[in-house]
This record gives sequence, structure tokens and C-alpha cells, in this order.
Amino acid sequence: MTSIEASKLRILVVDDEPAVGNTVKMLLEFDGHEVETTNSSQEALGLFESGRFDLVFTDFAMPGMNGHQLAAAIKAGAPEQPIVMVTGHAGTLLPSPDVDLVIGKPFLLEDLREAIARVMPEESLTA
Repeated sequence: MTSIEASKLRILVVDDEPAVGNTVKMLLEFDGHEVETTNSSQEALGLFESGRFDLVFTDFAMPGMNGHQLAAAIKAGAPEQPIVMVTGHAGTLLPSPDVDLVIGKPFLLEDLREAIARVMPEESLTA
């Protein structure tokens, strides 16, 4: 078992397509992580402010507030918060200082595991 598998994180998943959000949740819960999902960027901000999350996975193309805007809003109050964007636009997105990593859709569980390993501080993966 790797340190990622041994470490259980509290993760917020934001995607305006419930099927995608639920898929990410299911895959992350398979590794034992505690996952909360929402299909609204505005609701995600409320959840983020009321709870402590180790990691945020967000889609890019969402109505109202896109993933870059959501990441900027989160990082404004929590600059060290790791944020991973999961998007079908991975090859065409411009870099954002508020997004730590972009992974493309479709994705596999291994892609999510690799993303966690790349963005999470080492000490949080061995807790």
C-alpha cells in the first residue's frame, strides 16, 4: 500500500455534470477518501468556507463561475489550498496561477491518484 492509499483525505469535488462528479467521488472513495460533491461553484465556496478540505477537484466549464474563477476565489482566502482541475479542455486551457494541476477527461483512478501525489504536501500523505 502506498502512502497515498494509506492517507485518507477530505476532498471537495465540483462539477456541473452530476454523473462526472459522482464518478470522481466513487473513484476517490474507493481509496478511502472522504468526498463531498456539488454541481455549483457558488455552493462549493459555501462548502469550502464551512468545512476543511485537504484538496479540491473542479471542472473548468461550469455556468456562472468557471473553474479558474472558483480556484481564484478559494486561493484568495486559502493560498496554500491544492486545487486540481479535471476538464475536457485540458489541451486548450491557459495556465492559471490558482490551479496546481490540470488533468483531462476522460480519466482513470490512476490519474486521480497521480494528481493527489503531485499536488499534496508530502507530510499530508503520510498522516
